[in-house]
Amino acid sequence: MISGLSLPFTLTFRASDLLLRRATLEDLHSIIRLLSDDTISAGRGDVAGAADEPAYAEALRRIIDDPSNDVLVVVDGRGVVIGTLQLTVIPGMARRGSTRLLVEAVRIASTERSSGVGTAVMRWVVEQAAIELRAPLVQLTSDAARTDAHRFYRRLGFIDSHVGFKIAVSLP
Repeated sequence: MISGLSLPFTLTFRASDLLLRRATLEDLHSIIRLLSDDTISAGRGDVAGAADEPAYAEALRRIIDDPSNDVLVVVDGRGVVIGTLQLTVIPGMARRGSTRLLVEAVRIASTERSSGVGTAVMRWVVEQAAIELRAPLVQLTSDAARTDAHRFYRRLGFIDSHVGFKIAVSLP
């Protein structure tokens, strides 16, 4: 749990309010549903299968217990989780010892995409980085196939300035 974040937070959104809060284990099914509600994630194995639930639960417990990490959920006025994201604070040596805020696994329910929910959440993230966390850099990666997401992040002022590399390793 990252200290310094102003949570829970009410995002004023159109005619209603959305609640942005830390995820709990009770949110697990909603988070898994959001991950699987995405064709790219589903193609990587996030298919909301019951057999995978223990792995997701263990991952959420590890994140909740880590003072550098948070998983947040966005809850609508009916109490339904309609979004999630993970934040990680990374102290660094580069850029004169700057701290970075890494944003991962941003998912908004398919019924809410292009509604402005993602914009409201990401603006809050950037504000928290500057004001509460004193992190002068917010960074994220996005799968090369997510062209709509790339337009979204550019519209918010993010710059696609780096090329990322990944390698899958075989576990014993």
